[in-house]
Amino acid sequence: MISAEPYGPELSSIRDVSRVRHSGSGLARLIVRTRFGRFRELTSAMNVRLNQAQVPSGAPRRAATVALWLLAQLTLSAHAGPNEQAKRIYERIAGEPPPASALTQMSAAITATPGQQGLLNAAAIATSAPSFYNVTVKNLVVPWTNRDQTVFAPLNDYAATVIGMARDDVAFNTALSDDILYTVNAPGLPAPSSANNDHYATAEANGVDLSAALKRTTQSGSYGTPAQGTAGLITTRGAASAFFINGTNRAMFRFTMINHLCHDMETVMDTTRPADRIRQDVARSPGGDSRVFLNNCVGCHSGMDPMAQAFAYYDFVGTVVGAGTNTGSLQYTPGQVQPKYLINSTNFQFGFVTPDDSWSNRWRAGANASLGWDPTLPGSGAGAKSLGQELASSDAFAQCQVSKVFQAVCFRAPNSATDQATVAA
Repeated sequence: MISAEPYGPELSSIRDVSRVRHSGSGLARLIVRTRFGRFRELTSAMNVRLNQAQVPSGAPRRAATVALWLLAQLTLSAHAGPNEQAKRIYERIAGEPPPASALTQMSAAITATPGQQGLLNAAAIATSAPSFYNVTVKNLVVPWTNRDQTVFAPLNDYAATVIGMARDDVAFNTALSDDILYTVNAPGLPAPSSANNDHYATAEANGVDLSAALKRTTQSGSYGTPAQGTAGLITTRGAASAFFINGTNRAMFRFTMINHLCHDMETVMDTTRPADRIRQDVARSPGGDSRVFLNNCVGCHSGMDPMAQAFAYYDFVGTVVGAGTNTGSLQYTPGQVQPKYLINSTNFQFGFVTPDDSWSNRWRAGANASLGWDPTLPGSGAGAKSLGQELASSDAFAQCQVSKVFQAVCFRAPNSATDQATVAA
């Protein structure tokens, strides 16, 4: 159970927010939960190229080996010929039937090097297809960029940056911390702006080939965000407009966990963690019963609140319109805690008062140590950039990316013991 995230006049269309009564103010609060009350693992997105998934974590990741194994699953049968194998690989990766020239190249690659290496060589040809980036990767990434998790949202800087990183084989464990941004280098487009999404929406409307037109730059250079305030995808306008708008910034932490560690709050609940950094807005006796807090609320907030403090200097000032279309811009106030961190202080006046953007990972101990935190990192810091490094250096982050690749390529989740062992390799 996590606390209020008022998003707008309407609740999410997937009803991942419900109203329950808290004591204190007597007003309804919004408690975020997963749809149908269950954890929904987001394994339907691909954010790394199949042949070079660079997602190292605490232990070296053999992502290339995983990709080889995944590609082996694409063979039709032991008796399928090179043409059949090439056709299926291309259709899975590019999302369309292969042109004759590509089919010939891929079939020749499989024939020239029998076995997994031949399949990998063929897949590399398929990933050069423009539709791999313009359709497959884009459609899989866009749901990450909005609360409704819908693909029917405009292209934005978050999605474009993931597509660009995939195309350029940028190590994805930098995705939550680097000063990175991809813009579209094409004629007739508005300039990139932190105040609107016109640059990316126009590029999509004009049918610009993203596989050729994306250009790497920085958020500090394009948007004017101080370099120390940039944190990769977290501080893109797309993410900020969805997850920093209104509320208490806990939404940014929750959706980062969903999108990049494949865990929603229910799966990381741990009631054994200290409650000393849970903010004042969380009632300690919801509905007049302190057992609800001690057995439910504390399980999420005791770990989430100390880490979400990293976002204390961020707010998205604007208006909720819809998925991917909110108006406004990101506000970053170094040294000044945003007022949203201090709201509803009378719910529990003895709760934690946020003084700065320092954060601490209480999940390095207890049940969530199993997420595989990097022992070379301190487990604490200040600001979104260092928190992004903490999250992206975990085993859970790396395994989440591989799981998404598995799902995207094989059209099924990694269910068997062999599947799970491959993902964890």
